[in-house]
Amino acid sequence: MEKLYGVTMGDSSGVGPEILLKASAEGKVTVPIVAYGDLQALEFYNQRLSIGASLKKIATPSEFTPGPLNVIDAGLMSQQDVSVGKLSAKSGHAAREYVVDAARAALRGEIAAMITLPMNKEATQLSDQQFTGHTELIGEVCGVPDVTIMLVSDQLVVTHVSTHVSLSNAIACAKKERICTIIRLTCEAMRRLKEKPRVAVAGLNPHAGENGLFGDEEIKEIIPAVEWAKSQGMPVEGPFPPDTLFYMSVRKKKFDAIVCMYHDQGHVPLKLLDFEGGINVTLGLPIIRTSVDHGTAFDIAGKGVASTGSFIRALDFAVSFANGPDEF
Repeated sequence: MEKLYGVTMGDSSGVGPEILLKASAEGKVTVPIVAYGDLQALEFYNQRLSIGASLKKIATPSEFTPGPLNVIDAGLMSQQDVSVGKLSAKSGHAAREYVVDAARAALRGEIAAMITLPMNKEATQLSDQQFTGHTELIGEVCGVPDVTIMLVSDQLVVTHVSTHVSLSNAIACAKKERICTIIRLTCEAMRRLKEKPRVAVAGLNPHAGENGLFGDEEIKEIIPAVEWAKSQGMPVEGPFPPDTLFYMSVRKKKFDAIVCMYHDQGHVPLKLLDFEGGINVTLGLPIIRTSVDHGTAFDIAGKGVASTGSFIRALDFAVSFANGPDEF
């Protein structure tokens, strides 16, 4: 039997259900998938948007049958519970449970990889105040504290030392040990994609601190991390001034991936270059997880205009990893 892939539906108030249904109905999904979500919510959008997807409720991945969209129904949302484009504690909680169920299935080997559609952090935090994002939640389920996200587009690949924390906390997170971990995970991932990758590390401060003039994090934390990585044979250079590094990578093709110090340092340039096509890959997990690199898009939810492009690319990427020679 072909490998089976799990897709989480995302927050039912957003575009996730629509994207999943459209991709299935339009024949864009070319590998076997099971959806982790709520059948009632999917039926709501299927009817509202006249998508015409064929749905089948199953209890476990082992019950998968080709043809319809197989749904492992969480039974948490009714059609009346769906609040299109609106913040909902119930849908936020349900979205969290889909992710937990899929991650556990991947750990058990029931699915070859998990692909996640968008959750809304604020909605999920209404029932789980500790929730900070998909990546951290999946890492917790897998029992792995050192995880990071790699954003991938045709023009740029970035990873992050910190993600969903305040800027002041991001500065505090830029410590040698963490930076070493992210450099290692990035180099391991890039070696799956290219025989001789070139990885760059961005500075935290303007001009990469300019020898301590604008901050000493480069001197105390980042440079020692880069030197350690080089001593381990990793193909890494830096730190480089952030304001010129992306130009060097994207326009001059000098680097294949950039280790960024915080969320927006990497997200802003990648989304500028490829907002709809970029995808998210979690590094450091014992399972394969990819995701769309966009949010719940409450403003267009339920209107039938959401693009399936990022989802299909995330699915294709997961398939390539699952059929590769090694795991991350």
